Amino acid sequence: MSVHPTSASSIQRITLRDIQKIYAAGEKLTMLTAYDFVTAQVLDQAEIEMLLVGDSLGNVVLGYDTTIPVSLDDMIRHTAAVVRGTARALVICDLPFGVATDPIKALEASIRVFQETGCQAVKLEGGEWAAPVVAKLVEQGIPVVCHIGLTPQSVHQLGGFYKHGKTESDIARLKRAALTLQEAGAFAIVLECLTQELASEITASLHIPTIGIGSGPNCSGQVLVINDLVGLSVRPAPSFAKPKADVASVIREAALAYRNEVKAVAMKSRPHPQSEVLK
Repeated sequence: MSVHPTSASSIQRITLRDIQKIYAAGEKLTMLTAYDFVTAQVLDQAEIEMLLVGDSLGNVVLGYDTTIPVSLDDMIRHTAAVVRGTARALVICDLPFGVATDPIKALEASIRVFQETGCQAVKLEGGEWAAPVVAKLVEQGIPVVCHIGLTPQSVHQLGGFYKHGKTESDIARLKRAALTLQEAGAFAIVLECLTQELASEITASLHIPTIGIGSGPNCSGQVLVINDLVGLSVRPAPSFAKPKADVASVIREAALAYRNEVKAVAMKSRPHPQSEVLK
């Protein structure tokens, strides 16, 4: 039975209490990224519970190789657009690289995010070290989603993109991180590219939802980059993503049809521009 907080007669913004109710009822949670007004409207109509304005916009919207160049101003601009496009979804803004390095800096950035976008939560990457940051934000009334495992902002330190949780020390570290972040007050934790076994163990050990991406089906919910879901890219999707459409081809074909239609109309004969000048 669905525990969604909307009815046919009214649309209400999903709250943290609603997320906890869905989780407690054993219903999987859905999250997708969104970066613009129109996409947010469409995903809201599809009743996706949480929309993440991810710093992945650096890769899929702004054309960077990594998420590191994405600024706080970038995140605020795109998050505000997504909030304007939604009436139902809980909107989460990623805190970009360098912003959540200490509690005060993270709080100042999050205050800007909340005041300038109207979103309902922030997300930050980091393990045990991030617990004081999470605690400070939650203390000030700012809901936080955490993110462990493959953390793209640390790609250079990690040495690339790969599965996490394959060694005993890695397993122990990630388990400690999840419990510590829960204790600090996070209301959900994204588990990216963990082994399926470890993701299952962490999910079972927590009383808050886990949101998986490339970590198997046993998390409390799942998140995907919207471009990977709908095939809006010129690069192959990650191996764990199963595109449900090929939007890139639809756009390409429409653009080609438009180009051919415009060029097919014969130009009316007219004097050469230079001949007009000579007169």
